[in-house]
Amino acid sequence: MLELKNLHWEQVGEEIYGKTVSDVEQALNRQHLDIEDLKALVSPAAEGYLETMALKSREATQKRFGKTIQFYIPLYLSNECVNHCIYCGFNHNNKIHRVVLSDEEIAKEVQIIKDMGYEHILLLTGESPLRAGVDYIQHAMELVKPHFKQISLEVQPLSEEEYRRLRQSGLYGVYIYQETYNRERYAHYHPAGMKKDYQRRLETPERLGKAGVHKIGLGVLLGLEDWRIESIFLAHHLRYMEKHYWKSKYSISFPRIRPHAGDFQPNFNVTDKEFAQMIWALRLFDNDVDMSLTTRENPAFRNNMVSLGITAMSAGSKTEPGGYSQKEELEQFAVNDNRSPKEMLEMITKNGYDVVWKDWDRFEL
Repeated sequence: MLELKNLHWEQVGEEIYGKTVSDVEQALNRQHLDIEDLKALVSPAAEGYLETMALKSREATQKRFGKTIQFYIPLYLSNECVNHCIYCGFNHNNKIHRVVLSDEEIAKEVQIIKDMGYEHILLLTGESPLRAGVDYIQHAMELVKPHFKQISLEVQPLSEEEYRRLRQSGLYGVYIYQETYNRERYAHYHPAGMKKDYQRRLETPERLGKAGVHKIGLGVLLGLEDWRIESIFLAHHLRYMEKHYWKSKYSISFPRIRPHAGDFQPNFNVTDKEFAQMIWALRLFDNDVDMSLTTRENPAFRNNMVSLGITAMSAGSKTEPGGYSQKEELEQFAVNDNRSPKEMLEMITKNGYDVVWKDWDRFEL
C-alpha cells in the first residue's frame, strides 16, 4: 500500500496546519475534491466555514442517499480477547468476567433483536482465536442467518481464504478499524496481542477486497491521535481501496473514546464542533461513502447529524455479550445514547427522514 507508506505523520500535520482561508474557499468551490482540498477542510482555517460545509454536506448526502438513515444493531458474541489495547474495556489485563455466548444464549439475543424490527445485524467479538475463532464465528453466522437479511462482522483480522469461507455462510460486510494510522505510536496503544501488528491490520481491507466481500468498513478511534491528521490517512486508505477494489461498497466510522473498564484517558479530546467538521469534510471529499454514527455519541449530537452527512446509525445497542437478554458489567464501552429503536425511529421521522432496516435482500445463487 504505497500511498500510505509514503505518508509521513508530521509532514501531513504541517501541511494541514499550513492551510489558509483561501485554500478553504477554493476547496468549497470545487465539485470533486482531492486530498489537498480535504486538508484545507479539516484545518483550523476552515472553522469559520462550518455552516457552509454543513449545508453542502446535507446537499451531497441527500443527492446520493436520499432522506434515509440505515439502522443496524451490534450483537456481541464474546468479550474474550488476547489483545492488550490500553483504550478498550476488553483488554486482556482488565479484570472482567469473560463470556463466549452459547447457541442458546445467541438464540435469546436474536429473538429480542428481531422483536425490535432489525433486519441487519453486526456480530462482534474480541480477538481470541482459541475461544472465538473463525469456526465459532461461522457457526454463529449459521445460527443467525435464518433471521436476518444481512450479516456483518467486526472481529479479528482473518485470511483471504477465511473471508471467502464466511461469504459462503452469508457474510455481507466487515468492519475493520485501524484505530490510529500513526505507525510510530500504534505500538504504544497495542503493546501485546495479535493487534500489535500494524501492517497486518492495515492490509486486512485488501484481503477483504480480494475475497469479494460486499461491504468494507474503515475507521479510526478518535481520542488517540490528532483527528485532523487521522482524517487524511483515512481518506488515502479509502481512495486506495475504492480504486483497487471497486466492486465493494465502503463505509467509514469514527467512534470517540467512551468510559470503559480501565483508566485510559484520551490524548486528544475531540469536541462536537471538531467532530462535525471531520464528518462534513469527509462527506464533501467522498459523496458515495456510507458514514455511521454509533451510540457512543450523545443524543443531541446524533439528532443534529441526521440530516448533515450521516447515513447509518445504531439504536438500542448493548456492548456486552448477552446484554439484550440479561444485565452484566461486561461492556466494551459505556453507551451514551440509550434510546430504543422506536424512540430513534420517531426522532428520525420527525426530521423528515425514513429509516431503512437493511440495504437489500439476501439472495441465493
